[in-house]
Amino acid sequence: MKYPNFLKEEDLIGIPAPSAGAKNEKKKRKFNQAIQNLQNSGYSLVLSKNLYHCEKGRSASAKERAQEVNEMFASEKIAAMICAAGGDFLVESLPWVDFSLLLKNPKIVAGFSDGTALLYPITSKYDIATVYGKNFSALGVEKFRQSEQDFMDILEGKKRIFESYPFYFNGDEEETEKLDNHIYNQTVYWKTIDQKEVNMTGRIIGGCLDVLDELAGTSYDGIEEFNQRYQKDGIIWYFDNCEMSMEEVIRILWKMKELHYFDYAKGVIFGRFGIEKSTYEYTVETCLKDSVLSSLNIPIIYDADITHKDPCLPIMNGSIAKISCKEGKGKIEFHFE
Repeated sequence: MKYPNFLKEEDLIGIPAPSAGAKNEKKKRKFNQAIQNLQNSGYSLVLSKNLYHCEKGRSASAKERAQEVNEMFASEKIAAMICAAGGDFLVESLPWVDFSLLLKNPKIVAGFSDGTALLYPITSKYDIATVYGKNFSALGVEKFRQSEQDFMDILEGKKRIFESYPFYFNGDEEETEKLDNHIYNQTVYWKTIDQKEVNMTGRIIGGCLDVLDELAGTSYDGIEEFNQRYQKDGIIWYFDNCEMSMEEVIRILWKMKELHYFDYAKGVIFGRFGIEKSTYEYTVETCLKDSVLSSLNIPIIYDADITHKDPCLPIMNGSIAKISCKEGKGKIEFHFE
């Protein structure tokens, strides 16, 4: 696994917009605040020219979005890249993305949600570590809380051990002019399928489940190579379900098993589901118990802090992760081997 250099003060960070741009005035304000926050931290930025543009969920045409990514991949001056925002259509740009440019100029690429469409191929196919956990827009808060600081700390190489957060956002936003109206008022409690303590170690890979479903089995899916490279380490999968129903999750996991995703799995960790909808009255627990995962005889953690119901822990894709879960508390320790 190739680990690009960590960020250091005065480095140049590229902010591409490979998915959506600013879709409303509040998003523009968040981008402006994120710019100020990173500049105050000593960084210089190369901003997407389409940062403040968004039409039907796209910052620009698919080809233009890819060209922007390629330019930042190719730049020897840019030390890291953080996707501007999530969305729905990053996959459209992949045919024009030249990942070989990143091999010539390795740098950390970070993002969240729809950004999985870039991060997953980079790590699974090209063996370069990436970071899941935040988009640039999420850094546009008036003051960093623990999750924003954790994200920057992993990019800067300052922190490798992360513990579960005390509270999370339940999905209901207050109407306010504040840049962050996500109120953390629900108690975090990591769970396991068998309600027992879990300890697992393996090479970690995953992302937004909605996007992984789109990539699975395509030319941008490097799981066959990844599994072969790291079968001795074993694989830990993490999944962040944004909008999928329980029934869709069951079907997606079946497809992944058929595509040999879980051949060397040491465990699976699910974040809090973004929505919990089911035609057949599934809960998250019964959904996972009724999926193909039940036949694998591996530990399964759910309701973890890898989620659209933030805060979200940063994940270094491709690293060795040691994950523990006991009495509702969780911890992840990354080893860059």
